[in-house]
Amino acid sequence: MSRTKLLLDVVTDLQNLAGSLQTIAGVLASNEESPRTEEKAPVKKAKPEKQKISLDEVRTLLAQKSQAGFTSDIKKLLEKYGATKLSEIEEKDYEALMKDAEELK
Repeated sequence: MSRTKLLLDVVTDLQNLAGSLQTIAGVLASNEESPRTEEKAPVKKAKPEKQKISLDEVRTLLAQKSQAGFTSDIKKLLEKYGATKLSEIEEKDYEALMKDAEELK
């Protein structure tokens, strides 16, 4: 076989390959455009859990406020929650106490 004949065969094969690739690309493009009829399961949104506030977090905030000059205000806040010292405060009141303390300015 001559080299020219081999080159013509290669060119023909490449043209056939190009045609096949064009057909595949057309099929893929038409599949992308058609709406999908698959039903997706509804996604449930998880409720964000409240993080429990620790005694150390409350103590840290109150110490910062005390150093900033709000010692008497902190004592009033403790009394508001029925305590004379932080360790007497119930855990359920930590969040409210911290909110009140953050408002001190």
